[in-house]
Amino acid sequence: MTQPFPVFDLSAFEQGDASEKKRLGEVVDAICRETGFLAIRNHGVPQTVIDAVWANARAFFDLPAEEKQRVRAPYKGYPYGYLGPELEALAKSRDVDSPPDLKESFNGGPLVQPASITDPEALAFCYAETIWPERPDGFVDAWKAYYAALEDLAARVMRLFAVALDLPETYFEPFINTPISALRGLNYPKQHVPPKPGQLRAGAHTDYGSLTILLPQAGSKGLEIITPDGQWTPVPPVDGAFVINIGDLMARWTNDRWVSTLHRVVNPSPDEGGMARRQSLAFFHQPNWDAQITVLDACLSPGEVAKYPPVLSGPYLMSKFKATTA
Repeated sequence: MTQPFPVFDLSAFEQGDASEKKRLGEVVDAICRETGFLAIRNHGVPQTVIDAVWANARAFFDLPAEEKQRVRAPYKGYPYGYLGPELEALAKSRDVDSPPDLKESFNGGPLVQPASITDPEALAFCYAETIWPERPDGFVDAWKAYYAALEDLAARVMRLFAVALDLPETYFEPFINTPISALRGLNYPKQHVPPKPGQLRAGAHTDYGSLTILLPQAGSKGLEIITPDGQWTPVPPVDGAFVINIGDLMARWTNDRWVSTLHRVVNPSPDEGGMARRQSLAFFHQPNWDAQITVLDACLSPGEVAKYPPVLSGPYLMSKFKATTA
C-alpha cells in the first residue's frame, strides 16, 4: 500500500453533527472505492465481551480432536458447528481449484429465528441449528454475547456506509432488521510439515455479504489483500480495532463503486511465525434472507446502466457457501 492502512474512529462519526458525519462519510467512501478494507477503533464493543469469546474459542480448539468432532457439521454443506482441518477451500468460490485450506473452524448462525421466515431453504440453511459444544464451560454464553455485540456494530457501520453513499443514515435498516449473519471462530493450527503446493491457510477469495468484521490475533501475520496496483499487500492487526471489509453484495449494491477486495491468509516464512498457530474471529454480516439487492440509484451516474440484476440475499449467500466445501 502506498498509504498507511486506514484506521477510522467510529465514535467520532457517531458523535458528530451532520456536517462532520458527511465529511467522515466521504473519507470512508474513498477507502471503499480503493480497497474496501479499513480498521475501526472506538467501536463500542466491550473488551470483556471480546476477551471472553477469544478465550473460549481458544479453549475449544484446544480440545481433543474426537471431542470437537462431536459437534461437527452433520453433512457436507451444513453451515454450522465444527468444521475440521482441510475441509474447505475458499478459492473454489471463485472457481479456482486449490488444495483445502489449512484451518479449522467453529461456526454459528443467527441467535433468533423470526416468525416471518417460512422459506424451507432459509430454515434448512441460514436458520439451521447451531451445534453447540458442551465444553468449555461458558462457551455458548460468550459466543452469543459477542455475536449480539457484533450484530449491533454491523448495523452501526451500515449507517456509516449509508452516509458515505450520500443516502439517509437509516437507509439500509429495512434490509438488515433480521440479518442472516454468521460468526466463525477460525484456528490455523501449528504446522509440523510444509504445506502442499499452492496450499494456504485461507485461499484467495472475496466475502459474500454486506460487510465482514474481523478480529485477528494480535501481532499475527498472513492476511493479505490485492491493492489497486495489483500487488498482494499485508494487512496489519491494529490494537483495539476490528478490520472491516465490504463483501460482494455491497459491491453489487454500489454497482462496483465500492470494491469487494480479493484477500487471503498466507503462510509467512517459518522465521516470521509461519508455522505457528493463528486464531481469528470473523463476523459475516448478511442482509435479511429475502432482501432484494438492487443497484442503488445513488451509485449510477446520469445515463449509466446497472451492471447487475437484482438478487435475493439468502439464495445468493447459499450458492456461494456451497461452492467452498472441499
